[in-house]
Amino acid sequence: MQAKIMLKLTAFELKLFSRNFVNMFFLLAFPTLMLLLFGGIYGNEPNELFGGFGTVDISVPAYSGMIISITGLMNLPLTICEYREKKILKRYKATPIEPIYVIISQIVVNLLMTIVGMVLLFIIAKGVFNLRFQGNAIAVSAVFLLSALSIFSIGFLVASLAPNMKTASAIANLVYFPMLVLTGATVPIEILPSFMQKIAQILPVTHVVEAMKTAWLGDGFSSTWTNLLVLAGVLLVCLVLSLKLFRWE
Repeated sequence: MQAKIMLKLTAFELKLFSRNFVNMFFLLAFPTLMLLLFGGIYGNEPNELFGGFGTVDISVPAYSGMIISITGLMNLPLTICEYREKKILKRYKATPIEPIYVIISQIVVNLLMTIVGMVLLFIIAKGVFNLRFQGNAIAVSAVFLLSALSIFSIGFLVASLAPNMKTASAIANLVYFPMLVLTGATVPIEILPSFMQKIAQILPVTHVVEAMKTAWLGDGFSSTWTNLLVLAGVLLVCLVLSLKLFRWE
């Protein structure tokens, strides 16, 4: 019975997500357009700056930071705040559907759509630019899952702290755009000035990008354990704070 409720609720939330043009554009179309633009300009020939890999080879795992940030830092906190502000979570308490099911369905839907965004990017990069993948699929999937949950936890913390949707939107934008520009999730971090690269190290998405690139290009967990440790720490701290501060109404 509970599983059936969860399935229907998740399907409903997925339908709502897919009807949001802004979400779908920035999750599916924007990363693809970025890939086609920079891939068209620089190609995918081996480059010493990128350790012998091409621009597209390092851009696809790096763009995972962009895709995860779109769902985790923008859609997730704003949706939860909207539900709370409109008293949707409160109303669920009067039904057989527990409010926590809404939160779980949000995690599932956003994670699923994040995966769809990455798969689409991979298919286009492989078909157009002959993308090279030298990693282990299981290792890459594990890094991707930890990265997504870590950034999602930041989104939940934003939703926990923001008293309304307007404030949540302001906080989300304040967090999102520096993460997008400085971390290598859009422009390769290797071409940024050294002082900007140092600033980037305090931003969680930088560690997403570095961990994904390391796993994607075939290096083991030992080469990226510091990034994984940072992401795990962010997940733990934000989760604890969110559980303590979150309000259902």
